[in-house]
Amino acid sequence: MRAFLEEFKNFISRGNALDLAVGVVIGGAFGKIVTSFVADLFTPVLGLMIGGVNFQHLAWEIGGSPEDPVTINYGSFLQAVFDFVIIAFAIFLLVKAINTLQRKEEESPPTLPPPEVVLLTEIRDILNRHSQ
Repeated sequence: MRAFLEEFKNFISRGNALDLAVGVVIGGAFGKIVTSFVADLFTPVLGLMIGGVNFQHLAWEIGGSPEDPVTINYGSFLQAVFDFVIIAFAIFLLVKAINTLQRKEEESPPTLPPPEVVLLTEIRDILNRHSQ
């Protein structure tokens, strides 16, 4: 049991597991923000633009009694689709920005070698020419 706990401790203290945990927590919080944006800001404005439709109340009644109808709530589904598209777009923009920053770092001009290395290279080249 002690070896198992030691192995678990090593696993959890590695950077990857901690990074993943932080990513999940931040992702969950980001998802809540986007869900609120879609539900509270985007969908009402979109509903007004298309004639005052409230997406959350869109449903097809497929049976049941008048007191207890059976419905397919496609408005809630549309809201979830909007959430997904906006989250996916936000993640796309974030990844694109990170990739752009990494590309700029990779494209930085090569650093010049120290003067000692340049001098030694010149000496080597001179010696090679004289030995031929």
